[in-house]
Amino acid sequence: MLVMLSSPHMHGGDSLRMMMLTVILALLPAAAVSVYLFGWLAVLLILVCMLSCLATEAVCLKLMGKSLTTLLDNSAALTGLLLALTLPALTPWWMAVVGSIFAIVLGKQVYGGLGYNIFNPALSARVILLISFPLQMTTWIIPMSAATPAVNLYDLSTCLTLFFAGPDALKLGLDAISMASPLGHVKTEWTLGVPVADALAHYHYSYLGAFLGTEAGSIGETSVLALLIGGVFLMARHSITWHIPFSYLATVAVLAALFSGIDPDHFAPPMFHLFAGGLMLCAFFMATDPVSSPVTPTGQIVFGIGCGVLTWSIRSFGGYPEGAMFSVLLMNCAVPLIDHYFRPRVYGHESGRKS
Repeated sequence: MLVMLSSPHMHGGDSLRMMMLTVILALLPAAAVSVYLFGWLAVLLILVCMLSCLATEAVCLKLMGKSLTTLLDNSAALTGLLLALTLPALTPWWMAVVGSIFAIVLGKQVYGGLGYNIFNPALSARVILLISFPLQMTTWIIPMSAATPAVNLYDLSTCLTLFFAGPDALKLGLDAISMASPLGHVKTEWTLGVPVADALAHYHYSYLGAFLGTEAGSIGETSVLALLIGGVFLMARHSITWHIPFSYLATVAVLAALFSGIDPDHFAPPMFHLFAGGLMLCAFFMATDPVSSPVTPTGQIVFGIGCGVLTWSIRSFGGYPEGAMFSVLLMNCAVPLIDHYFRPRVYGHESGRKS
């Protein structure tokens, strides 16, 4: 059905290319912190993911007989950057390439291209890699911010060796470079009967370190400060609204506060949940994807609450230490239903009351 609206019409000023570029700019603080913490490994991972996504997009467009000019909309480059920031620093080059192919082909083009995908492409690829290669995707490296880093990640030759070897570098006698993530450590200790507070003490976990970005994790999720700067920038540019990030983070915080207050030995406090893992990255950059999230403010709040409930539940009771990325993908499935029940009332619609 063709809907004709009366003039005048005014252009909003933002193009698709500019919208994607804005998100890339918002991710630059997190990318810069990743380079500071993981040196050339972060640079290599980001470059390979972005170039692989662009190359895969070009091949798909060529096979479908479409113009390659759509490569200039920055969407493939953004997907590559997002994917790289969700990966561990020790991810080998071939996994970065495979993940990029998954992101473009299975996460985007198979649905018809940009604007038709029902799942976030970068998240889809990340979850596929986690399920397919759990060892490589759960091997974390000690960042350069540590007092005594095991290897010099600012040395290009060392990083090239690690980048091509990946976690197999542990077989080369470099086992001192690996460590557990805070979420993984707490999950493991809790299953052994160790209270959460003791597990955090054994890990020497620092909330300030997590806020600044000195704890282990995927290269782009470690610094809460960098992600908050990017998120605020997106809201200031009106690229996203507050509805999904606020409802998502608030739900996780409320559930964590409630259950940790009831049983602090078994449930982590809210600050730990907010600062650990990929929660901040998902809340500001993944869940707010305009293609795969609800269109109405009320629907976005419902979406954010659902993401928060699933994230906390998976972290607290599930088999995986992290639940943020699974929760966003699961809620992506519910977006059509949310949009159906929370669509705005048509202007002039009567409530059905008789005068």
